[in-house]
Amino acid sequence: MVTNDAAILDIKHQVMLEVAKLAWEGKLEEGRDDIPYKLIPGPQAQFRCCIYKEREIIRQRVRLAEGKCPAGQDSANVVQVIGAACEECPIASYLVTDNCRKCMGKACQNSCRFGAISMGEHHAYIDPNKCKECGKCAQACPYNAIAHLERPCKKVCPVDAITYDEYGICVIDEQKCIRCGQCIHNCPFGAIGTKADIVEIINAIRAGKRVVAMAAPATEGQFGANITMASWRTALKKAGFADMVEVGLGGDMTAAAEAAEWAEAYKEGKKMTTSCCPAFVNMIERHFPALKGNMSTTASPMCGVSRWIKEQDPETITVFIGPCIAKKSEAKDHNIPGNADYALTYGEIRSMMYGKGIELEPEENSYQASSVFGKRFGDGGGVTAAVVQCFKEMGEDIAPQVMKCSGAAECRKALLLMKAGRLPADFIEGMVCEGGCVGGPSKNMTVLEAKKFRDSLISQADGRRVLENLESLGADKVSMHR
Repeated sequence: MVTNDAAILDIKHQVMLEVAKLAWEGKLEEGRDDIPYKLIPGPQAQFRCCIYKEREIIRQRVRLAEGKCPAGQDSANVVQVIGAACEECPIASYLVTDNCRKCMGKACQNSCRFGAISMGEHHAYIDPNKCKECGKCAQACPYNAIAHLERPCKKVCPVDAITYDEYGICVIDEQKCIRCGQCIHNCPFGAIGTKADIVEIINAIRAGKRVVAMAAPATEGQFGANITMASWRTALKKAGFADMVEVGLGGDMTAAAEAAEWAEAYKEGKKMTTSCCPAFVNMIERHFPALKGNMSTTASPMCGVSRWIKEQDPETITVFIGPCIAKKSEAKDHNIPGNADYALTYGEIRSMMYGKGIELEPEENSYQASSVFGKRFGDGGGVTAAVVQCFKEMGEDIAPQVMKCSGAAECRKALLLMKAGRLPADFIEGMVCEGGCVGGPSKNMTVLEAKKFRDSLISQADGRRVLENLESLGADKVSMHR
């Protein structure tokens, strides 16, 4: 996939690869300080003003790869700011361009209530120390000569969780942040990253503990038509995992439990939301707390599969793999019993595999643990389709009206309608990433790029029904209460 942050991703993955190699060898303690010099040998800088800043950024990225905060901050948030990288971003939000005619009307200057605009020799000038970023000057300029330089990280944040300190360094409000991860891949300087659990997982495998991987439903199709769930299972076993289970099984588990919950609510006339997208759950809990009673109490597919695995062996360590950043925060929520112990992105798990010289290889599409509906849980509208299928299998004559939200803006709009008592639908399917989980921030392909591969792979699945699949695997006995 061609991305706008290819150079940033390359550095990020190089760092994780080096950390993974050292962790597999048991040499991380003595080798971590050499990583900045190996990746930035000098004497010429590659991206920044000097090799010293580049090496400092690498040091902070090494800390993130180890699951620590960069530069020693104390924060539980999985999304973190690399201060040394953020310093390069322009501070001023409004800038006068060459379109300025220095007109006699001086509409920009007259509209500014803070005295931030003066007239220079050729055009107007905005003093960034006085500007309050109200935007009145840009609105007043008849030539559209004032550009709004809104920082990409702030622009994409759906909950206004990003501000800046007195030095212009990005600050994430942890009480507002929903851990969606959109800011990470939209920062042109790679100044926002996420903590990784690769070191702890490698240490657990090296210690001989039983570690089982769980691949997200969004995984099928992300790496082409020949990389199947069986491909993942084989590669992960080579890397030291005891086994791999597709989380589509958890999709079946969540769909069955949510169908029962929705059926009861539908008969009572109560409107409800889904609870499988952790960023959507975070949005409700942090920004719409009055609606927590309307949120489904059903656990997520990740949690369902983890509980199913742990019921067979309570000592098993479970690791979720997918394109989601918010899953990391869900895994660290100790109020959800039996949930996954760790969550990794595709980039992180592949760094772990590359660290042992393992790559994904084509394999027949021979492994299946879920229905097609469970596999489609990663698609926008997939949750609704699975729940409706369960209604049919349960013999419930229910045809609910569901507002299927794709993206944070649609989720926020639906929740505002529900809060105001004006929601036209019976239920809300909330997916903070556009297109569903397949559009997650750490995806390997865009939704459109992956669609044909995904459709091809899923079309090869057998036609097992949701409830019969759960019964055959004993998953119908697992508690799905959040």
